[in-house]
Amino acid sequence: MNKIISTLAVILLFSCQNNAQSNTAQKAVINAEPVEVPLENGKARAYFASGCFWCVEAIYESVKGVEESISGYAGGHTDNPTYELSNTGATGHAEAVEIIYDPNVVSFSTLVDVYFASQNPTQVNGQGPDRGSQYRSIIFYQNQNQKTIIEEKKLALAKKLNAKIAAEVYPFQKFWVAEDYHQDYEKLHPNQGYIRNVSIPRLQRFKSKMPEVLKENSH
Repeated sequence: MNKIISTLAVILLFSCQNNAQSNTAQKAVINAEPVEVPLENGKARAYFASGCFWCVEAIYESVKGVEESISGYAGGHTDNPTYELSNTGATGHAEAVEIIYDPNVVSFSTLVDVYFASQNPTQVNGQGPDRGSQYRSIIFYQNQNQKTIIEEKKLALAKKLNAKIAAEVYPFQKFWVAEDYHQDYEKLHPNQGYIRNVSIPRLQRFKSKMPEVLKENSH
C-alpha cells in the first residue's frame, strides 16, 4: 500500500511540475513582444483563432480583399505542433488561420469585425460543438495600433451584448501551417458531414450579417 501511495505521489508531483512549466511557458507567450509581419508584394497578413479552422478559413476566403486563408496553429508554447498534439491541449496552440489580404481593399479593422460577426463571441474554449482549449478564440496583434483596434471593438461588443467576450488577445509570435489535408477543406469536401452540418451553416450565418464585405463569387 505504501508503495502504491509513493508511486501516486511521484506521478502527481511530475504532473504538477509539467503543468507549472506549461503555465509558465504559456504566460511567456502572452507577455511577449509582438512580431510584425512585413508586407509582401503589397499584401498583409493577419491571424485569428475561432474554433475549427475549416470553418474560419472558408469565412475569410469569402471576404473581398482576402487573397488566401491558410489553416494552422498559433498561440502555443511548443514548436512544430501537429493536429494530434494540439488536440490534447498540451501544446497551448489553438486552431488558427493566416489571412493574406490587400490592405487597400480590406482593413485590419474590418477583418476584426468579420471575426466577431462569424462566431458566438461569448463561448469560452470553443465554437459550437467544438470544445477545448485548441478551439478557443484568440485575436493576434502585431503592433500597438492593432491591439487598440481589437480592444476597442471587444469592449464595444461587450457593452452591446452586456456579456463577457471570450476572445483572448495575444501578441503574434509564430504561425505553424497545418497538415496539407486541412487546407481548403470546406471547398474540397462540401458533402462531408461536419462541413454540411456545422461549417456551411456557420458561413451562411456570417454572410447574412455582413453581405457588404462579400466577394461577388462567394459560394
